[in-house]
Amino acid sequence: MIVVGGGVSGLTTAVVLAERGLRVRVWTREEAERTTSAVAGGLWWPYRIEPKEQVADWAATTLRVYEEFSRRPDETGVRLVPGVLAGQSPTALGAWSAQVAGLRAARPDELPGGHTEGVRARVPLVDMPAHLGWLRRRLEAAGGSVELRAVRSPAEAVEAATAAGAAGTVVNCAGLGARELAPDEGVRPVRGQLVVVENPGVETWFVVADGESSRTTYLLPQPGRLILGGTAEDGDWGTEPVPATAEAIVARCARIRPEVAGARILAHRVGLRPARAAGVRIERETLPGGGTLVHNYGHGGAGVTVAWGCARAAAALVPGG
Repeated sequence: MIVVGGGVSGLTTAVVLAERGLRVRVWTREEAERTTSAVAGGLWWPYRIEPKEQVADWAATTLRVYEEFSRRPDETGVRLVPGVLAGQSPTALGAWSAQVAGLRAARPDELPGGHTEGVRARVPLVDMPAHLGWLRRRLEAAGGSVELRAVRSPAEAVEAATAAGAAGTVVNCAGLGARELAPDEGVRPVRGQLVVVENPGVETWFVVADGESSRTTYLLPQPGRLILGGTAEDGDWGTEPVPATAEAIVARCARIRPEVAGARILAHRVGLRPARAAGVRIERETLPGGGTLVHNYGHGGAGVTVAWGCARAAAALVPGG
């Protein structure tokens, strides 16, 4: 069997399948550290993702898994970190919020930057480069493999899977690549730019609820660095950092934590979130000429948040999975 896509959705799905005894190969056109997942801030939080009913279940499943992983943070890259979502009240959150132990309204002293309401919670914060590396090692320990290989069509992958004795099954976790692979014109990029700086002592995460704005503001403390964001530019395919955007990101974050203004910049990053007009697609189809194609894409900016829930849902559609 072949899983197309080497980001967090592809690797997680591959791990689930391999640990169920299936022979799995991951085809990815880029190394994990070059995928959109590697750029992600890594905060567990259902962000701009549909359909809400299924998302609540997928997110809750993933939360439970990450809580287990957080017992081994140096190994898995997953920590439970307290923080605040400003600009929203607990009652405005979805059904998933009932799964977060200790979630409550933020106190005034926990709301910098002139905000008057917010939510305080302790949730998973995933060091994505470390976590992606760990997922790959876990996959390999289960007998799976990762190959650098672009996929031109589902038929090509099905043919390769059949030749390997894998019953012609392919799982599509291609992210933006699903636009051509499915094909699905409803898949589009939501561009995210962020700035990585030396951490001046920020220990809690902070996010401002931005509604449908193309600008977002967040500070996410990761080991050895602080991630500042960001943007959510719908339909923008640009992958190069824009200096003026980076300056605006730092300025917004400095209004929340003034010490950030003087932090040394380590890197600029851009990632294209794989959004889909109709929301996440987890579906099985039989291809002309035979072969099974299982879809798992369209996670937008919440792939980390629903990774294990979606992986298990997709695996349930795989013959023998």
